[in-house]
Amino acid sequence: MKMIDGAKAFSRRATLGLFGSTMLLAAAPTFARIDDASQRLRTLLDDSEAADARLDPLSTARKGKAAAGPLFVDPLSDAYGATLLANKTAELARLEAIDRAALPPVDQIAYDVFAYRLRQKLDYFASGSFEVARLAPLNPSFGLQVEFPDFVAGAGAPFATLADYEDGLNRLDGFVGYLDSTVVRLKQGVAQGYLQPRSIVENILKQVDALLAVPVDDSPFFKSIGRMPATVSATDRVRLTGAYRAVITDRIYPAYRRWQVYLRETYLPRATAAPGRWALKGGDALYAAELARHTTTARSADDIHRLGISEVARIRGEMEKVRTAIGFPGDLKAFFEHIRTDPSYYYKTPDQLLARFKAIEAKIWVSIPKLFHDRPKAPFAVRPLPSLGDQRGTGYYRAGEPDGVSPGVLYFNMSMLSTRPIPTLETLTLHEGIPGHHFQLTLVREDLSLPPLLRFGEATAYTEGWGLYAESLGRELGMFTDPMQWFGHLDMEMLRAVRLVVDTGLHAKRWERQQAIDYMIANTSMAEKDVAVEIDRYIAFPGQACAYKIGELKFRELRNRASAALGAKFDVRDYHRQVLNTGALPMDVLDAKITAWIAAA
Repeated sequence: MKMIDGAKAFSRRATLGLFGSTMLLAAAPTFARIDDASQRLRTLLDDSEAADARLDPLSTARKGKAAAGPLFVDPLSDAYGATLLANKTAELARLEAIDRAALPPVDQIAYDVFAYRLRQKLDYFASGSFEVARLAPLNPSFGLQVEFPDFVAGAGAPFATLADYEDGLNRLDGFVGYLDSTVVRLKQGVAQGYLQPRSIVENILKQVDALLAVPVDDSPFFKSIGRMPATVSATDRVRLTGAYRAVITDRIYPAYRRWQVYLRETYLPRATAAPGRWALKGGDALYAAELARHTTTARSADDIHRLGISEVARIRGEMEKVRTAIGFPGDLKAFFEHIRTDPSYYYKTPDQLLARFKAIEAKIWVSIPKLFHDRPKAPFAVRPLPSLGDQRGTGYYRAGEPDGVSPGVLYFNMSMLSTRPIPTLETLTLHEGIPGHHFQLTLVREDLSLPPLLRFGEATAYTEGWGLYAESLGRELGMFTDPMQWFGHLDMEMLRAVRLVVDTGLHAKRWERQQAIDYMIANTSMAEKDVAVEIDRYIAFPGQACAYKIGELKFRELRNRASAALGAKFDVRDYHRQVLNTGALPMDVLDAKITAWIAAA
């Protein structure tokens, strides 16, 4: 799961745009025109990246770069929205003045990706969806109220120098402003009739209650103090310790308490009982925009719902084959319950789980050369989720700094080990690590010849679609030799197929929350608690869950198309290089790239 992060485009930014021979002779003008067009595009992309970095200093820090301005910018401010709109409008005008035909192939791909994203963002503003989303900002899965504590606790924020610790204080101050502006936006939403579902509010309150129950010195906001480097003097160490403790005690915790009071006493009684976007004022248009943004397609909710039902039926058929082959006496429902409740399918300690991840990783690496020409220089690691594990899902992958040394990390939720089934661990490693997100994100980050747009780009259908496609390579990589690991793979694939059904069911088909929970329990072996967490994630983050299957099916379709067209000339390692070496692409851009590659081959 790569919470990933294209899903946060509008909710994660904040504004700084307020700051600031004859043959040879005949060929020469053509080369000059190419060089000029390419330089203009690269300059535009650099300018856009700089503007986006000023709007999103947290992501900038995660990439190992210093922020060129404030270290935290409020993503809900009026100035943010105005600056973002102005930036993207100006960037599109500059892009359209560049002759795409005069660009080399990689830059043509960058042009197409940039054009797609700009037009999608401007459409988001023009439809009014940006404003609707700003008045309904609560997100228990990926909201800053949980992601910022992770960031400062160890999943992104730099704490290596005295200056880093001074910067950390400034970030904490900015975060307090965000917490307060969220309440302001919620009040505006209430006044204008934009109300979020009760389940979202209840889950946010659980997170706030849990965080406030943690003593200040044990809070994620204070963790950096415990690992202060020896280069910080004793005097500064004492001063910073007191300053961090004071800002947490006097500002951050009181701001969370203001959330607690407003949400519980004022907002929750007004929240909608219905969980879907359809019940939100302007929600149908917003959901269509969210589906388009995450899937990078124009597929409708009805179309995606039908696709999901078809995939669920297909995968159930494969599951029945496994159940029959291993001789389980009951039906599939009983088999799911057997996996949920049999303690032999679960580890007792985090160390056992981590050891299993290492063993799986070692096994995968052996066969990687069969399917890939390239592998990342950076290592892969698994670490515990930094904070609030009891209130969150399985975890997420985070790429390291693009230096070839810093590891890409799967932050795995070590809470509730009795709901983390062993039969799914091979598939999980393939998706989150090797050759999933670790390859997909890290390979391009290590390629300094690419423009940053392609090195650090985001497209949910591509990113999560590749992760799911990587799972499907398990047998080719020597995995799934145990029938239960194969069933675990099918179980994980079923989860992604079910998502197509329940996400569209909740947000377009007027399903109730319990209806979605029942459907998932009937078709997967997930524990009921994890199912509830998943469903609440789809309620809070509409459309994102649909991207996995849609992206995976596109990767598989393109591979089959290339294999059929190229015949004996087809090498799957070439195909994988082609789909990975220009970063996260919208599905249409990826399709066009592979179509051109097939034609050239």
